[in-house]
Amino acid sequence: MANIKSAKKRVLVQAKKAAQNKAVKSNLKTVLKQTNAAIENNAENKAEMVQLAMKKIDQACAKGILHKNSAARKKSTICNLAK
Repeated sequence: MANIKSAKKRVLVQAKKAAQNKAVKSNLKTVLKQTNAAIENNAENKAEMVQLAMKKIDQACAKGILHKNSAARKKSTICNLAK
């Protein structure tokens, strides 16, 4: 571990931020898998799942976890599958 107080704090802050980002990314992947399953099975809640997936993608993009082009590509893919 670092010797300087500010460096020690940065290590702790970065670990906390990494855990938060990992949680958001994991949740996003789960929602995307559920949405794809709902689309493939033509489930009743397909439209709701698509809306939820779009929301989660936008939130991840706003937090800087996903690049804006990556987010747009994921949203486009979901829209094309849902049609």
